[in-house]
Amino acid sequence: MSTAEERDGVALTNLDQPIFEGAGATKRDLVDYLDAVRERILPVLHDRPLSVVRIMRGQESFMQKNVPKYTPDWVQTVHMWAETSKRDVAYALCEDRRTLLWFANQRAVEYHPTLVTAADGAHMTHMVLDLDPPEGGDFGLVVRAAMLIRATLDAAGLAGAVKTSGAKGLHIFVPIRPAAMEDVAAATRAIAARAEQLDPVLATTAFIREDRHGKVFLDATRVGGATTVVCAYSPRLRPGCPVSFPLGWDDLDGVSPRDFTIRTAPVLLGDADPWAAQMPEPQAIPADLIAEGHTIPVARVQAMHEGKRRARAKRKAEAEPKVE
Repeated sequence: MSTAEERDGVALTNLDQPIFEGAGATKRDLVDYLDAVRERILPVLHDRPLSVVRIMRGQESFMQKNVPKYTPDWVQTVHMWAETSKRDVAYALCEDRRTLLWFANQRAVEYHPTLVTAADGAHMTHMVLDLDPPEGGDFGLVVRAAMLIRATLDAAGLAGAVKTSGAKGLHIFVPIRPAAMEDVAAATRAIAARAEQLDPVLATTAFIREDRHGKVFLDATRVGGATTVVCAYSPRLRPGCPVSFPLGWDDLDGVSPRDFTIRTAPVLLGDADPWAAQMPEPQAIPADLIAEGHTIPVARVQAMHEGKRRARAKRKAEAEPKVE
């Protein structure tokens, strides 16, 4: 028999159902977790257009950007132009407990806010480095790569906060003062390139997967008004239902992303809000970092052209007559 109840005026239904196959948790566990961390997650969602990853029973998961027609009128929304789909999108703003509970009841597992605010869509609030391990690579490799980023930031007079991605990698957020979008993108590329140079055997900025050769990928492409990154404290749609968990730099060794789930995170957090406590004040981006970054090709564009070049070379090779 399915259970139901109401919190903050939101009817919660089917609470005894598994969230998804392999979650090891029910919808009630998801609701309880988000409610328990609401004082921490709501500030990082505040005033940011929100995309969520939902999963319905018996269906594939999907990312929801445009709010559905049945969205309650008390859920705040903001309209933004989506360049990829060439249309105006009505994004939700998750500003309060009631909205968060409504999303949880909609089986929204992951929370992906933009890196701009609804109030200022022209300026990013953070530079973000997304560190991904190689296939089958140990999490310790990502930790070592994160230290390269930290050393690079230190040398540039910058500081950032780090969290697990909730999957296999790490996210490093560097809060910044308002700057032109293209300058933020350039500076992020420069940070990744400098970190790669510190240990090119360990880390790479190669966007094409087959060019990474077993190295940790330093992804500097999380840039743009519509770009989103899963937020701190968000659950992930992964086996065991892990969460994106903030960590101190000195605490990265000896942990595993699997340590932090919707069941364990509230206990580990206690009354603390490590993401807020460890986030530096916004910083000015050094001019030399911006200038250097503008000399580095944009990874996605470079990869697109390289992909086309390789495809042409392959077609040409296949078309050439074979010599017996």
